[in-house]
Amino acid sequence: MADTASTLHAALPRATQPPAKGSPRSLSGLLPFLRPYRGRIGLALLFLVAAAATTLVFPLALKSLIDQGLVSADPGQRVMALREHFLALFAVGAALGVFSAARFYMVSWLGERVTADLRNAVYGHVLRQSPEFFETTQTGEVLSRLTTDTTLVQTVVGSSLSMGLRNTVMGIGALAMLVVTNPYVMTQVLGILVLVVLPSLYFGRRVRRLSRASQDRVADSSAIAAEVLNAIPVVQGFVQEVRESQRFGLATENAFDTARKRTRVRAFLVAFIISATFGALLWGLYQGTQAVVAGRISAGHLGQTVVYVIILVGSVAVLSEVYGDLLRAAGATERLMELLAARSPVAEPAAPRALPAAHGGSSVSFERVTFHYPSRPQLPALRDITLHVSPGETVALVGPSGAGKSTLFHLLLRFYDARHGAVSVDGVPVREVALAELRQRIGIVPQDSTIFSTSAMENIRYGRPGASDDEVIAAARSAFAHDFILALPEGYASFLGERGVRLSGGQRQRIAIARAMLKNPPLLLLDEATSALDAESERMVQAALEAAMKDRTTLVIAHRLATVQRANRIVVLDQGRIVDTGTHAELVARGGLYARLAAMQFDLQPAA
Repeated sequence: MADTASTLHAALPRATQPPAKGSPRSLSGLLPFLRPYRGRIGLALLFLVAAAATTLVFPLALKSLIDQGLVSADPGQRVMALREHFLALFAVGAALGVFSAARFYMVSWLGERVTADLRNAVYGHVLRQSPEFFETTQTGEVLSRLTTDTTLVQTVVGSSLSMGLRNTVMGIGALAMLVVTNPYVMTQVLGILVLVVLPSLYFGRRVRRLSRASQDRVADSSAIAAEVLNAIPVVQGFVQEVRESQRFGLATENAFDTARKRTRVRAFLVAFIISATFGALLWGLYQGTQAVVAGRISAGHLGQTVVYVIILVGSVAVLSEVYGDLLRAAGATERLMELLAARSPVAEPAAPRALPAAHGGSSVSFERVTFHYPSRPQLPALRDITLHVSPGETVALVGPSGAGKSTLFHLLLRFYDARHGAVSVDGVPVREVALAELRQRIGIVPQDSTIFSTSAMENIRYGRPGASDDEVIAAARSAFAHDFILALPEGYASFLGERGVRLSGGQRQRIAIARAMLKNPPLLLLDEATSALDAESERMVQAALEAAMKDRTTLVIAHRLATVQRANRIVVLDQGRIVDTGTHAELVARGGLYARLAAMQFDLQPAA
């Protein structure tokens, strides 16, 4: 499927220019996902037309049965004619069965395949978004679009669209036959049907708006569920189960209420279309019976007309149902295309520059950097920051919460781009480096260790997927994780649970440190890497980190100042500015913010 993925990726910019909002034409956004399967679509259409044509042949065979098989005077000839006509009807039925089965298989395959491609495309696209995207988009809403919305698309591509096309062909064919056989009467009927279409368009627009609103309400409830289920210990710790159940129940009721309104309007639309169409066609059928009584047409002709009327009415009924499905799928497609249309402000450079080889670590430079988070445009996170870090140097970043320490890491990793100033690694501005190459050069141990729902071995191997088992175990030993992993029921093969629920906070942190060590990058970022460790574990991990810091550049964020005393340099930040720089001893002697922080933690008297 690599070629398919490439084709879809190239087509996405065209797919993300939707037509009028809420229009069934929004389904045109699916064209890039259908295009790779043109051959199968052609076969599906062939079988669809064949099945529809076979259905339209049935009334002709029935007419012959009535006029020739039942009217014949000779009983022997009548029996033979009936046998031949019933065989012909069976042949029509068998052909209809074969063509319908082939059509069903082809369109079902297309529905499953297109839905899988669509899910993959949306998921892959969301993964490439910068953190700014998730400041305004809830994870639960994304999950709702990946599940509920793609299921609606699957229903349309794999069933409803095929049924709609088949019944359109049959309806047009039946109508054409009725016009040919009874042109005068059917012209009147067509005039009545035009009057049916106009109110249908009005109600169709209401169904479309309510369909989109219904899907949005479902996404709201999914977002609440995702948020709460990821915070179960907090919810239960504060005894908020009842409140959260009520909040979810309210969101679910809102979704139900919107869906009820949509269903009511859609039901009225279906009733109106079928009743009006049936009434118009009954008028035509009544005229046909009058023609038989008057001797203008035969009984077989009337039977043929009856069947064509049934086919036409049935087609209209199915199309009214399908139209409702199309409206819901149009809303779902819009929401999916909105995700695909999202463009990360952190873009790949048009002509990326290669980073030079790193020997003994990477150099880092912040040159007069000022930065505002998009969600807080009035509050600068960094103010005119200038900082240069030499290869192999260990620099600690210290300051109160909100001082801008983690923001420096975000800019280095290019999760965000600085609006003013320049950030460089090894002398190359990060904006000019391919994202994968830049981030491959950096290892990070975050404050909140992320553990995946897999084994301990695979969690550490996440740092370098191609690493051998021996290399993984060596990294675990370096992070002092080897012993507790061996104590797990299945050792390195032990499943760690969702978000590492089977481990303590300190154990999760050591898994994250082992993962960064396995990656072995020239630039290491430690964001409160020992925050979840007890004193004994912290001493062990500190020793491991000191070994890991050799021959590489390290930036350390720590509130616990014991972890930064051995840094080559300590940079003190406050309110987005660098307010002091020096070693631990120099900063304590100088007084100021760092001395006050140290006094609180070490019971030292700050310099006067």
